[in-house]
Amino acid sequence: MKLSRPFMCAALALAVSSPALRAQQKPVPSANPVSQAIRDTWEGAKRNMTESANQMAEADYSFKPTDSVRTFGQILAHLAGASYLFCSAARGEKTPHEEDDFEKTATSKAQIVKVLNESIAYCDAAYTALTDRTAAEVVPMAFGGKDAARASALIGNVGHYQEHYGNLVTYFRIKGMVPPSSRR
Repeated sequence: MKLSRPFMCAALALAVSSPALRAQQKPVPSANPVSQAIRDTWEGAKRNMTESANQMAEADYSFKPTDSVRTFGQILAHLAGASYLFCSAARGEKTPHEEDDFEKTATSKAQIVKVLNESIAYCDAAYTALTDRTAAEVVPMAFGGKDAARASALIGNVGHYQEHYGNLVTYFRIKGMVPPSSRR
C-alpha cells in the first residue's frame, strides 16, 4: 500500500511535534510537593462540601434517613465546628470554636452555609501556609491528647470531610438527587 505524500508529511509532523507538545504541557513540579498534595486534596474535599451545601434545598436540611443519624444540616454544622479543631492545631492556635458549637446554634440553611464557609476560610489559611518543612513540625493537637505532625491535622481534616461527604452522598441518593462529585 502506497501512502500519499500529504499523509506522510502530516504523520511526520505529528511524530516530530508530539514530544515537544508533551514537554510544553508537563506541569512544573512544586517546590513543596507533599504540602501541595495535601492542599490539592483539601481543594477537592471543600469543593464537594460547599457544592453539597448549596445544592440541597433549605427544606431538606432537616432530612435524615433514620432517627439515629444527624440531619443533612447537622452534618455540615458538625463539620464546620470540627474543622476549627483540626485547623487550629495546624495553625498553632487555640480553637475559636468547639466541635459541637454550630450543631447547637446554626439551624437554617443560611446559618449553616455561613459557618461552613467561615470554617473553610479559617482552614484555607492553614493549608496555604503549609510547606513541606512546616508539615513535618510537631504541634499539639486539640483532640486525641497527643502531639503530631502539622500535616496530620490537615490530612485528618480532609479525611473528616471525605467521611461526611460519603454520608451526604447517601442522603442525596435517597432523595433521588445526583451528588456534586457525580454531577461533574
